[in-house]
Amino acid sequence: MPTASIAQRCSWTDVAADDELTGLRGRRDFLSLLGRQVVHASENRASVALVVVDIDGFAEINGVHGYALGDRLLAHLARQLQSVLRPQDYAARIGDNRFALIFSNVLNAGHVELAVQKLFRLLDTPVEAGAARLHVPVTLGVALCPRHATHSEFLLRRAEAALMRARRLGARHAFAPDTGADLDISDQWDLEMQLGTAIERGEMLLAYQPKVSASTLQPVGAEALMRWNSGTRGAISPDVFIPVAERIGHIKKLTVWALNTSLRHASQWTVPCGRPSVSVNIPGVLATQPDLPELVEDALRLWGDGVQLVLEITEGSLMDAAVAFPILQRVRAMGVQISIDDFGTGYSCLSYFRNIPADELKIDRSFVTGLLTDPAYADIIRFVVDLAHRFGLSVAAEGVEDEATSDRLRELGCDVLQGFLFGRPVPNAEVQAWLTAQQPVFVARG
Repeated sequence: MPTASIAQRCSWTDVAADDELTGLRGRRDFLSLLGRQVVHASENRASVALVVVDIDGFAEINGVHGYALGDRLLAHLARQLQSVLRPQDYAARIGDNRFALIFSNVLNAGHVELAVQKLFRLLDTPVEAGAARLHVPVTLGVALCPRHATHSEFLLRRAEAALMRARRLGARHAFAPDTGADLDISDQWDLEMQLGTAIERGEMLLAYQPKVSASTLQPVGAEALMRWNSGTRGAISPDVFIPVAERIGHIKKLTVWALNTSLRHASQWTVPCGRPSVSVNIPGVLATQPDLPELVEDALRLWGDGVQLVLEITEGSLMDAAVAFPILQRVRAMGVQISIDDFGTGYSCLSYFRNIPADELKIDRSFVTGLLTDPAYADIIRFVVDLAHRFGLSVAAEGVEDEATSDRLRELGCDVLQGFLFGRPVPNAEVQAWLTAQQPVFVARG
């Protein structure tokens, strides 16, 4: 069973009104019920919480252990979901491996947090499968009405976006951000409409943050970071507009724009030696799309002469290696480097290292920020560095903000460092001045 992307999962096929496997309500019944709950909350000045629950790597579980075990995991999860409900709450199966909980008349976000933590404790009990004992790995997204949305459809979208945000951050769950939470539904639709034409209005920008060699502390590249400066709303955080772009199907357009723009900018940088290197983040929903090599090839054909392109993809994008590896191998055949971003927070699997189509592992900032206070983080980073080097991969660490952390990472064998200590993201207009101040600058990695 092939792994569906987050975007594909959001177009769930309908589950029967009474799901036979789990005994829960189905998607159609759930949507009707959610609509009534939101209306009731609005009329009675009450709060409703929606929790969307997704099993991580479910297709991989089916492929390795068989569909019978997959069904057992679904039924087990359904029982645990029901265990956290009060009499006035509801649970539903709304997709193949996606569930939802509706908590009526909640007091506050802390009330929902208690229920979420209870669910995690219940799921600590594994499912027995012959000699194997498997846990149900889940990620949750939470949205509250009226705090995050006052319309049932948008409340569901906010919960889904929170789930995707949790996956990007390597967290087990996340609440929808409060940014823009006071907007009504018409304002939210307006935000989506504005984003759809932001490129044409010249509101999308790229900022660049340097990546330096750990051995020389000289720049070896820069990461392109997307920014949106709305003409009517001002600066809008990527944590807000990236989930919106993914939800409305606009993320591919933004990514193609970022590829072409970053390569065009890098091709104009003047460096004393080597060639400029620029890194571009590729969203998980696009990292394993069959047309990714063509998108990259088109951008390289226009702007790639003399530029080293690096694609940063999240670790979760490699979950289905059978799909991901051939696509990334085609990209690398063009001379493009692949960096596995946020390494250590997602779906680490030692078995894929033998054939992994990558050049760099990028350790997540959560390990870096705790490096000086928690010895376990040093052990983790040392292990990752040793493993990566054995397989011919370099290791980058992001979130470096002080010299003590930089020195420790260098001692542990990291190859590339990135963070405010070396430079904050700057617009392209300021990049050349920054480059000129460096001696030497942007030495390309072999």
